[in-house]
Amino acid sequence: MEKDTNTLEGLIVERFVSPESNEADYTCEKAVPEVRPDSFESYLGQERVKENLKVYVSASAKLENQLDHVILHGPPGLGKTTLARIVANELGVEMHETRGPAIDRPGDLAGILTSLQPGSVLFIDEIHRLSIKVEEVLYSAMEEYHLDIIVGQAAGARAMRIPIAPFTLIGATTRMSMLSKPMRDRFGIQERLAFYDDASLSKIVLRSANLLGISISDDGAAEIARRSRGTPRIANRILRRVWDFTVSMGKEIISREVADLVLARQGIDRGGLDRIDRQMMGVISEQYSGGPVGIEALAATMNEDRPTIEEVYEPYLVYRGFLTRGPRGRSITVKGQEHLENLVGIVD
Repeated sequence: MEKDTNTLEGLIVERFVSPESNEADYTCEKAVPEVRPDSFESYLGQERVKENLKVYVSASAKLENQLDHVILHGPPGLGKTTLARIVANELGVEMHETRGPAIDRPGDLAGILTSLQPGSVLFIDEIHRLSIKVEEVLYSAMEEYHLDIIVGQAAGARAMRIPIAPFTLIGATTRMSMLSKPMRDRFGIQERLAFYDDASLSKIVLRSANLLGISISDDGAAEIARRSRGTPRIANRILRRVWDFTVSMGKEIISREVADLVLARQGIDRGGLDRIDRQMMGVISEQYSGGPVGIEALAATMNEDRPTIEEVYEPYLVYRGFLTRGPRGRSITVKGQEHLENLVGIVD
């Protein structure tokens, strides 16, 4: 079955520089699980978040208290799932993983919660996609460790209170604003993950290369890091693809020159932008005189829907300072204009 690239999810999967996980990423992590860090010491970057979580975990252990519920939010591919697993490892408890869209009914959630052992960690990815009915069941579970459910229908319906083992809920979301306020308020620990700097990404590339048996120079790792959009998942994906080209070219090591050549052939420029990023910037620059241009007009011109523009294209371009968002619409910055003018050797 072909992927639908006209939908948001299809587009995310198809883009080589997408921060969303794809089948190749999953296969690699399954084949070489050590690529994913399993302790705070092996987790590189996100120093503020990491240090805060270390304090909370240490205090929980010393006080013999249940760790408070945790919400990790930020762009995809930055390590929210990995951090959740590390927290469980550091606590020495079991971790159960699921995703918001997979929990359709309160009964599904009840089945998960009643199976938890005391002290367990329940990790829910994409927690913003839980239904309101499921959220409401979670409230009493998070606060008082019991479930309030209705059994039966109509006149025969009755309320039941089911005790559950104390647990820690760790939620991950890329859309913090989509969580209801009552849900957000029940997370005592709230941490936001930010894009990585090039130095941290370079260390991650070198570590992954070592674990995967890939030969790479320091400047080759730095070149891959620079084009990885501040995202470890993209850095690891690029590393594997550049190594494929390196081997096919008869080279023995990924150097800066090899990385630059391969990524230029892939259409990824020195700012980590791909063809679609440059197209969007070009539309604003040329057709709308640099902006501002309203989101609806921009989406129509690019023949894309609004969510795709807002959730897939814009975040990194705004983060890098190539675009700005204001009440009147999107505008290209001086930095963005200079980037377009200085592109050399990119094949679109």
